[in-house]
Amino acid sequence: MKERLTRLKAIRKLIKNYRIESQEALLAYLDKEGFEVTQATLSRDLKLLKVGKVADGNSGYVYTLPGEDERQESELIYVQDFLRGYVSIDWSGNIVVIKTFPGHANTVSNALDNMNMDEILGTVAGDNCLFACLRQGVSGDQFMSELKRRIPEIEA
Repeated sequence: MKERLTRLKAIRKLIKNYRIESQEALLAYLDKEGFEVTQATLSRDLKLLKVGKVADGNSGYVYTLPGEDERQESELIYVQDFLRGYVSIDWSGNIVVIKTFPGHANTVSNALDNMNMDEILGTVAGDNCLFACLRQGVSGDQFMSELKRRIPEIEA
């Protein structure tokens, strides 16, 4: 997971510091930085970072990062979605079970996925319940500590 976080930081830095017009160009920069990345992985990273393309004024487009205000606003929306939909949280081993109001599991799961918590491998949602699989070595208590850090209003 550390490589992913380091790679995401490198992508942010490269987009801030260089005029990058294509994924091929970004892949070349990443290669120079020592990252071996496939185009599919880079596409997922760009989506995760909410990277967009804007006109450069010369009939071309360059990659751009969302503004800090946009990032904070979207994080607030995910926190609100989570708080609005969840009912309870419990865990056993590396599986966290989050019960939700009927029809809210997908929204809560999406919110959790978009919080980009390193503790979570992935989520699976039903109608009124979702499961989050924690990474090897991460306890339910550690997960809850991080969730409470991000959402102080949460009650488990």
